[in-house]
Amino acid sequence: MTVSLKLMTREDLEMVRNWRNSSAVSQFMYTNIQISAEDQVKWFNRIEQDPTCKYWIITAEDVPVGLVSFMGIDLVNRKCTWAFYIGAEEYLGSGIGARVEFMSLEYAFFELNLNKVACEVLTSNERVIQLHKKFGFQQEAFFKQHICKDRNFLDVVGLGLLKSEWETKRDYFINTLKFKPLDHGVQ
Repeated sequence: MTVSLKLMTREDLEMVRNWRNSSAVSQFMYTNIQISAEDQVKWFNRIEQDPTCKYWIITAEDVPVGLVSFMGIDLVNRKCTWAFYIGAEEYLGSGIGARVEFMSLEYAFFELNLNKVACEVLTSNERVIQLHKKFGFQQEAFFKQHICKDRNFLDVVGLGLLKSEWETKRDYFINTLKFKPLDHGVQ
C-alpha cells in the first residue's frame, strides 16, 4: 500500500474537523470539545503562519486517511513534538500507522536534521504507546492526573526518541519490513 504525506491545505479543513470531532479520534485527545467550522478556520489561520509547526494529510493509495503534526519545531535545539491519528476508521489496524511513524521519523531526523522527537500520549492509548516503543521511543515522563477531561483526571506518558537511537533502530524497518530509507513520502 502506498502511503504518503501531503501538506494540509484549507481544502482539507472540513475533513480534518470531522475526523477530530469523531469519538474514535477525540477519545485519545486532550479534549473532546466539538470543534466548529469557524474555530477550525481560526486554528488553521494561526498555524498557517507559524513556522514552528507543520501539518500533513496522510494518504493511502491517494485516499486521505489521517493527520500528522509536528509542533514546537525548534531548529536551534533541534527538537520537536509530534502526533498523528488515523481519522478514516476503516483504515485502523491496516499497518498505515507504522509506515507513517517511519516516514515521520525519517523526515524529522534526515530532512529537518532534528536531534530529538517527543510526544505525549494518554495512558489509555496503549496501542500507540506500544507502537512508539517499537520504533525506539522511550518513556521519559509519567504525568499523573495531567489532563482533566470529562471531569476525570487522566495520566499521560511522555516519550522521546533521539536521532542516534533512531539510527540504530531504522535498519530493522528497512531490512525486515522493507521500508525505504529516507522515504518520508512528504510532499
